[in-house]
Amino acid sequence: MKFETVRRHAMAMDAVTEAPHHDFGSFRVRGKIFATVPPGERFLHVFVGEDERERALALEPGCIQKLLWGGKVVGLRIALAEAPAPLVKQLLTQAYATRVAKDAGPKPARKVAAR
Repeated sequence: MKFETVRRHAMAMDAVTEAPHHDFGSFRVRGKIFATVPPGERFLHVFVGEDERERALALEPGCIQKLLWGGKVVGLRIALAEAPAPLVKQLLTQAYATRVAKDAGPKPARKVAAR
């Protein structure tokens, strides 16, 4: 799958913007990142839940890997040239939906440090 196809799919979703994120590109909904693109546009990082991660890893272990950040699994790293386009689109849409759902509820109350 070509990155331009990924971009078109992401940008077609409601309220999505594309912006730099350090050396990466990113797709955001209302300012919150749901996917990043490393330099070279050969990979896509999507931030999906554990169920989606495990399902995708079982389906396509040759082109999808766990994405680690600080030793914690936070999403998936997808090799765009090898991954089936319908699966990439599905995972990107799921990452978007996950981000929207996280922001839909009330914000947790902030704790104030005791003096």
